[in-house]
Amino acid sequence: MNTYTVSFFGHRKIDNALEIESRLEQLIRTLLREHEYIEFLVGRDGEFDQMVSSAIRRCKREYRSDNSAHIWVLPYVTAEYRDNEESFRDYYDEIEVCEAAAGCHYKNAHQTRNRAMVSRSDMVVFCIQRARGGAWQTMKYTREQGVPCINLNASK
Repeated sequence: MNTYTVSFFGHRKIDNALEIESRLEQLIRTLLREHEYIEFLVGRDGEFDQMVSSAIRRCKREYRSDNSAHIWVLPYVTAEYRDNEESFRDYYDEIEVCEAAAGCHYKNAHQTRNRAMVSRSDMVVFCIQRARGGAWQTMKYTREQGVPCINLNASK
């Protein structure tokens, strides 16, 4: 089976959420239609990440659920995860802890996790609204690596 892997990154706060959510759902439906099997790699670090996970779940429920996995990639195990593991396992198809990030200093862990996600991706989807922050740094890295990417915030 051919697996197509897509990672998602964006700022913690999203200004035009309804517009971005519409673009996101359209993209997810297209990916579900066009690929044999898809791994959707997500974080859980802000508004965009929550929007992505909700859109993936909605599209899987309403459109197609037999050819994808919704995977939460943690940089390290958190107290929130330990305290709520059962409900998180009910929400996501899979949960992974990034080994490279778990072994580094916590201040570098998110960027290390992001780079590991990019390295295994066939495409990376961004919602970048300003030229700063971790998501923006990850977009710069993605472009440097030559991994195809799109920014749902088309004005950037």
